[in-house]
Amino acid sequence: MKIEKMTAAHLDAVCRLENDCFSHPWSRTSLESELNNPNSLFLVAVEGDAVTGYVGMNAVLDEGYIYNVAVAEPYRRRGVGSALIRELVTHGRKNGFAFLTLEVRESNAAARSLYGHFGFVKAGERKNYYSDPAENAVLMTLYF
Repeated sequence: MKIEKMTAAHLDAVCRLENDCFSHPWSRTSLESELNNPNSLFLVAVEGDAVTGYVGMNAVLDEGYIYNVAVAEPYRRRGVGSALIRELVTHGRKNGFAFLTLEVRESNAAARSLYGHFGFVKAGERKNYYSDPAENAVLMTLYF
């Protein structure tokens, strides 16, 4: 598995991941606009010709905001999510971030465990943040 910066060649596969993983997926146009955003970093995990996962974040000064983490169903629990998060943590450290933060569904124990493994801690909660189904978000933050 390789971790690469997302390019236009990855957009179709990333759009499929978005549609498979999220009830409110990002549009192709939104994803494409991030390719030219100097404050964004979008990475893909690639195995052979297949995009097995992706992650996207935005930097505001010394703060990192993770937008999405998605891993294709057949590749879950095989280190793809860990590799993607590890790259963002490394990027944050190299660039002097104060923190990385994200929201995760309260019921998503696997994701919460993954983030906890990297040192993310619960920093708050957003009531009814998600819809389809309605659910609270847990705000998790890694402080550097």
